[in-house]
Amino acid sequence: MAQPLKKPALAPASEHDELLTELVEGLRERPKQVSPKYFYDAKGSELFEAICAQPEYYPTRTELAIMEDHLKEVATLIGPDVTLVEYGSGASLKTRLLLTELVTPTAYVPVDISRQYLASTAMVLGDEFPHIEMLPVAADFTRPFSLPEPQAAPRRRVLYFPGSTIGNFSRSDAVTLLKKMRHDAGPDGALLIGVDLVKPVAVLERAYNDAAGVTAAFNLNLLSHLNAKFQANFVADNFQHHAVWDSEHRRIEMRLISCRQQTVNIDALRIDFAPQEFLVTEHSHKYTPAGFAQLAADAGWMVQQLWTDRRQYFSVQYLVPARRALAMASRCA
Repeated sequence: MAQPLKKPALAPASEHDELLTELVEGLRERPKQVSPKYFYDAKGSELFEAICAQPEYYPTRTELAIMEDHLKEVATLIGPDVTLVEYGSGASLKTRLLLTELVTPTAYVPVDISRQYLASTAMVLGDEFPHIEMLPVAADFTRPFSLPEPQAAPRRRVLYFPGSTIGNFSRSDAVTLLKKMRHDAGPDGALLIGVDLVKPVAVLERAYNDAAGVTAAFNLNLLSHLNAKFQANFVADNFQHHAVWDSEHRRIEMRLISCRQQTVNIDALRIDFAPQEFLVTEHSHKYTPAGFAQLAADAGWMVQQLWTDRRQYFSVQYLVPARRALAMASRCA
């Protein structure tokens, strides 16, 4: 039988006020923008899993193939008796591969903003891996939160951040998050991370404008999530999805374009949209291997191992704290 799941504490009311302030500040910018974390209510999480199955969307199947091809090597680097912490766990598809291959992992800690989706996924994984303690945490991993302690003491903590989510952050925010991860991992920890690579523009734009319209539904569902969370009155039919490549910043920009002059109420605030004005809902930065290595170094990490596919569309990278890497190198010299 699976381990009983521990329920995380509810967010304090003050956190809701902070999130509302953050949302309003974003809507007052030019162009207007909102954090992509609001994609992930229960419906949004389901839609994202559907996106991953679309023929145009290469990241998920490419990353899965990389993991399958190098799974034993990845597991050997991670080592035995670890606590595996996954940020933005979603359906944990790639994590199943790791949990199957790892030697005596002490616990799995999935962290996800969607409480309902997290609970159902953790329950399924608990049934599949009854020997691994499941400690789900419903939290926004960009904000402070506490990691639970497993019953069995691990040798070390390894963080898992698949799916190229690091690309959703600006350079400064990505460095801040990677620094937080280095702190959470501890001096003996490590980070296994998915990083999307620069590739032909046509491939990128097709991936974020799929023919079936699943990404469009995912993007528009963000408005429904904002309505529910902040008592807003966005009308999804008044917006249209579009994703474009920003060559200057090497990123895809997801937009919701206003189809008409309209006013949206959020709490006591009125936000006006002009016709064709757009709301930026996501940036997805793409990296070169050298570019990401520098980003990691700025946050105190060193890339110890990098795996990629034949076309070099995507990479899975294993990072260790830079100080530990230097100490190991000096001992071997």
